[in-house]
Amino acid sequence: MQRITLFLLCIALTLALDACAQTAQAPAVATSQTMPSNAGAMRVETIASGLEYPWSVALLPEGGFLVTERPGRLRRIDANGTISTPIAGVPQVFAEGQGGLLDVMLDPGFAANKRIWLSYAEPGENGTAGTAVATATLGDAALSDLHVIYRQLPKLEGGMHFGSRIAFDGKGHVFISQGERNHKAMAQDLEVLQGKLVRLNLDGTQPADNPFANAPGVRRAVWSYGHRNMQGLAIDPRTGRLWESEHGPRGGDEINRPEAGKNYGWPTISDGMDYATGRPYPETKGREMPGMERPYHVWPKSPGLSGMAFHTGHPGSPWNDSLFLGALADRDLIRLQLDGDRIVSEERLLDELGARIRDVRAGADGNLYVLTDEDDGKLLRVVPPASK
Repeated sequence: MQRITLFLLCIALTLALDACAQTAQAPAVATSQTMPSNAGAMRVETIASGLEYPWSVALLPEGGFLVTERPGRLRRIDANGTISTPIAGVPQVFAEGQGGLLDVMLDPGFAANKRIWLSYAEPGENGTAGTAVATATLGDAALSDLHVIYRQLPKLEGGMHFGSRIAFDGKGHVFISQGERNHKAMAQDLEVLQGKLVRLNLDGTQPADNPFANAPGVRRAVWSYGHRNMQGLAIDPRTGRLWESEHGPRGGDEINRPEAGKNYGWPTISDGMDYATGRPYPETKGREMPGMERPYHVWPKSPGLSGMAFHTGHPGSPWNDSLFLGALADRDLIRLQLDGDRIVSEERLLDELGARIRDVRAGADGNLYVLTDEDDGKLLRVVPPASK
């Protein structure tokens, strides 16, 4: 009898611990440290910790945050660091491999409509999955009016290369990045959606001026193609131009500035190598070829690029006119100094943390907001060095 009672107590304790993992979390113990940069000391503050593989952060107008956790949870974080219980109504996700709940963005009309956008790996039949994007209305504790506006087809088996980021061009369109699901040849096939950057109207319909809108046998949502696994997407506020970053294989991480109808080469051209052999993939014919675009910027050694953000409009900041990118493999934050559109220098930041940097967003306050990709993931505020 005593053994049965002890067994039941253990079960109750286990269930209680599982429930605690879903409840609101108290603010993280406030920590702040200074770290070096080329322009002087910067300050790194922990806003929240205890997040399970956080993937994306959106900055709320009132000063809080929305954060996705890859296993399939969306949480609100107050400005003081209090983490909410999971927000109800999130779509079911395929949380295997690189799949799960991915990007979160506020709608351009969020102040009035409270609409948010989510990208995620959507499960299909018989263990298949594909990138999807849904919109929903954000409430205090739940989402409502969930509407799936994009599905990558066909759905495939495997847990690799979902992408995915979302960006708005300010002209009534949304760009959605994704991967080729590790099916390399599909990136060149315009009859499927793998390895394509797509452009839609905000209601999910296909723009009449998309480059393949009138082409037979082609997916009309496609904006550009020949992409491997797009993990960063951002509009330059100075020009309105779209920039995109993606993982190469072993070497060959790249930045592109995708243009309508253009082919960015994967896997026919690439600066990267086969992981197994250290040589080019059989499909790769070189680093350039007529009719295919060379990367705007490329890293011979892959940093493992993730989220990206422009830091502009702060002329007093030594980091003004910079492009920031998270680095998963190199475990740091990359700062690219820009002169107009030209990349003139590169700096690595946050390497002292030794953490995979999954996302970075630029705040109107001049600070950066960064997520670390860990089972005890953190939301950080990075305060730039003081002006000289």
